[in-house]
Parts: sequence; structure tokens; C-alpha cells
Amino acid sequence: MLISLITVCRNSAVSLRDAFESVLRQTHTEVDYIVVDGASTDATPDLVAEYAPRFGGRMRYLSEPDGGLYYAMNKGLAMARGEVVGMLNADDFFTSPTVLERVAEEFMVAGTDAIYGDVHFVRNGDLTRSVRHYSSRYFRPWMLHCGFMPAHPSFYCRREIYGRYGGFDTWFKVSADYELMVRLFLMHGIRARYVPMDFVTMRMGGASTSGIASLRAVFHDKYYSLRRNGFHANALLLCTSYVPKLWGVLRTRLSGGR
Repeated sequence: MLISLITVCRNSAVSLRDAFESVLRQTHTEVDYIVVDGASTDATPDLVAEYAPRFGGRMRYLSEPDGGLYYAMNKGLAMARGEVVGMLNADDFFTSPTVLERVAEEFMVAGTDAIYGDVHFVRNGDLTRSVRHYSSRYFRPWMLHCGFMPAHPSFYCRREIYGRYGGFDTWFKVSADYELMVRLFLMHGIRARYVPMDFVTMRMGGASTSGIASLRAVFHDKYYSLRRNGFHANALLLCTSYVPKLWGVLRTRLSGGR
């Protein structure tokens, strides 16, 4: 099974090497790897040139100005050739070498439109110590009304689903992934399953994890994701989505960061 994997980046040379190495370590090698670069001015193009030969023709690189993260993701979706599509952010890397192998196995189950699993967060000072665990184990589609969604870096979906229902709505600045989930799960009822596996190690400090301002922006996007798709949005219900985040931090600290 060919899996299209999309990494979007801009001036991400500091962390991109870890992402590339983790893709090269995957035991599943039928990978269509798409790197969409927003015209980086750092060493990103040099890094891509260094790694491209190691992918043996499986890496495609596009570098040009764009409107931001979700514009770039949509470019990647348009370029995808695989039966299944997933995202690996430039600041992240696969937690184990068997992630894509497991993804391919799970899509062999009849009737599977998408799968999702778990991720965990680390800080740049120590990439081996988890500071927060994000589990999608208890996700149910109705929970989107409360602001809860599966961990998007663990979300893999058939390309035909994107073709049928569309990609990312670029009206949203930081949570177009949430709007996508509202559309796919609540509007169109895709058939998705949870996989009990930690897919991705994520660095703290991304667009949705960088402080109070980002929390406000996420809340705004979630509220209007529901409204713009014809669903009632309740501000108090949406606030409950922060409880699992706090529990994830507490649970990790209690376990000593494992």
C-alpha cells in the first residue's frame, strides 16, 4: 500500500532532520513523501538536497510562497498519489520505526476510511522525556461538540475521502484540522477506528501549543468550525476540551515523564 506522507515547513532546518530520519527508519517503504516548503530562507533547501538521494526517488519537494500552514497542507493533498494520506509536521518525528507499517495493516480492514491513535509532547531540551500525552482512545464523534478531537498528527485517511469532501479550510488560522474533523465525522460520518499506538513525538511550541494567545485562537476556530458547518456551538462545552489536556500533563508528571 502506497502511503502519501506530507511535511509542511518554513525555516525548519533545526528540526527537520529528525523528521527526515524518522521517515527513513520506517519499516514500511512504500512511501510517497511530499515536502511543501513556504520559501524558506534558512538551510531547509540544503537539507532537502542532502536527504533527497537517500529517499531513492520517494521524496518530492515544492518550495514557493504560500498563505500559511493549511495552504501548504492543501498543496500536499493535491500532490498526493497514495491510497492513504497522513501528515508529519516539520517539528515532529515518528515515535517508532513501525508506525507506517501499522498504518498499512490497519487499512487492510474492510470499510476503514481513516484511523487515528496517540501522540506525546516533548521539549527541545530533552526529546526523550514526555511532558504531555495525548490519547485519542476515548474519542467519539459527538465529542467534537465539546472541542475534543483525535490527535491530528496520528490521523491517516484515504485520499478518496479528501477528494470527496475537501481538504483544509484556510479561513481558519490555527485549527483547520479541527474543522476538517467536524466536517468528516459529523457531517459525512466517515468510518474511522482508534489504533492503540503512539504515532508521533511532537515538540512543544507549535501554533496550537504556544501559550494563552494560541489557546484563544484555538477556541475561536473551534467555535466557528461548528457554526460554519451548521452546528450549534456552546462556549462552555468547548471549554471542557482543556480538561483532557490538563490530565495528559498531570498523568505524564505522575509517571515521571515516561
